[in-house]
Amino acid sequence: MYRQQIQEEYARLVVRVGANLQPGQVAVVSAPVERADFAALVSEECWKAGAEDVLVLYRDEVLRRLRYQFGASEVLEQVPSWELEQRIAYPKGKACYITIEGEDPDALRGLDSIKVGKAVNARNRGMQPFYDLLDREENQWTIAAAATSSWAAKVFPQLAGEMAVNRLWDEIFQVMRLDHPAPVEAWQEHSKMLRRYCRLLNNGDIVQLHFRSGLGTDLTVPLAEGAIWCGGCDHTADGIAFQANMPTEEVFTMPHRNKVSGRVVSSMPLSYQGNLIRNFSFTFLDGAVVEYSAEEGGEALETLLGADEGSRYLGEVALVPYTSPVRRSGLLFYHTLLDENASCHLALGSAYPSNMKGCLEMDRQQRADRGFNESVSHVDFMFGTQDLQVVAQRADGSQLTLFENGIWAV
Repeated sequence: MYRQQIQEEYARLVVRVGANLQPGQVAVVSAPVERADFAALVSEECWKAGAEDVLVLYRDEVLRRLRYQFGASEVLEQVPSWELEQRIAYPKGKACYITIEGEDPDALRGLDSIKVGKAVNARNRGMQPFYDLLDREENQWTIAAAATSSWAAKVFPQLAGEMAVNRLWDEIFQVMRLDHPAPVEAWQEHSKMLRRYCRLLNNGDIVQLHFRSGLGTDLTVPLAEGAIWCGGCDHTADGIAFQANMPTEEVFTMPHRNKVSGRVVSSMPLSYQGNLIRNFSFTFLDGAVVEYSAEEGGEALETLLGADEGSRYLGEVALVPYTSPVRRSGLLFYHTLLDENASCHLALGSAYPSNMKGCLEMDRQQRADRGFNESVSHVDFMFGTQDLQVVAQRADGSQLTLFENGIWAV
């Protein structure tokens, strides 16, 4: 009974704070088929919030694996027009998009990583008009997590069946601040704090970041021209607030594509297309990865870096304190949605237009000249540690210590 009630509160939080669905909008909900029960709770909240209609799209990881296993590459690398049309058929501002994550991190383990990688990248290219719609901030969207049996078994292999699922639900509830007596108010305060850091950084005339840690990270990250720090709630072009990722603990901005230099060492494993990459590092020169190593998952790392030319360059740098709720859980969730909120992280691949002033009004060459990286992929990896130091350099050459011992120093 307790978990049913808190799942109802969670669904309400996802719809009212995450998507912030407005009366008369269409809710497009995507969820694992195993969590049809939670999708129903989310759908009910959408109707209660005044949705004109609710479309639910289910995903099945078993069928997805079979398709990648037996499907021909030339078929897998095509995106049916109807799949794109499901997402972009609505007029500006008419739809909001809610994605419930929860698939097995190992669902694609053992498959041909090159075949899978090409198929995933082709789908990303085929769905680009939908991603462009989100980049233009025409619609609200949010991503949240729901516990599934396969995911729970990965995170808690020592627990059996329902015990593992219940434990994962409890951890999700905690990092989502649902243990707070007033979760909506807690999220509003949290968002205000992240926005305060964004204002401090955006007003600080910061042009470069330097990261150092005991693991061996010694990385200099110049920022793109016109870089903007984002974090907390987003807003549509019409001024409607929404939380794109739930949970979120980061403030993030755009590195300059061609200027990053030095070495970064991972602090957490990376789950990528069903493969786990452990204890890896990258060396950057003129923005590109020129050397890399991994104790485990080297083939997957090669696939990641070989997606296209832009996949060897950075598109995001994010600051997350070591004391975040996800880090305090002490868990590796094997899902970037949660794990990226445990640590400062970088993303190989595409940059976000929202992180560059006037980006959407520029052509591709103008973006590139200012340091924007384009790619079919965007893969976050974590490198923050308890001893991480982050020092910012201002345009006038002065310095400001942002992080000391893994937490905010300002």
